[in-house]
Amino acid sequence: MKELTTEIIINASAEQVWQVLTNFSAYREWNPFIISSSGEAIEGNQLTNQMKQGDKTMTFKPRLVKVEKNRRLEWIGRLWVPGLFDGHHIFIIEKLAPQQVKLIQKEKFSGLLRGLIMKQIAETTQAGFVAMNRALKERAEHQTIPVSSS
Repeated sequence: MKELTTEIIINASAEQVWQVLTNFSAYREWNPFIISSSGEAIEGNQLTNQMKQGDKTMTFKPRLVKVEKNRRLEWIGRLWVPGLFDGHHIFIIEKLAPQQVKLIQKEKFSGLLRGLIMKQIAETTQAGFVAMNRALKERAEHQTIPVSSS
């Protein structure tokens, strides 16, 4: 198993970060890594994501496996069939203060083609995570988002 991990401190509430992270239809407005996404943040749902990988784009359809509002979002994406090249993507929002969180973004890669594919994509994927984290920070810190009391 190969894992990539990034983290960033965001000066916004967990609710604000969650709102940005799970508003998939708005990804095209701010996200330089997952340049478009559609679906709803409901466990078991499938998303359709278009990812920028270097100078190429790739569409993948991960399934949401964990949705914990304001805390954690996880999906599993696969290349063709399970066990060939699988990615378990995890976003963790750790509350540090009322208006500050640490966002951890990581992905665990597994499967028969893991070694071969990771040699090709590890560097650009890591850079994509960092770029997405920075853009999410910028959006969450500078966007006023009404937070529901539910």
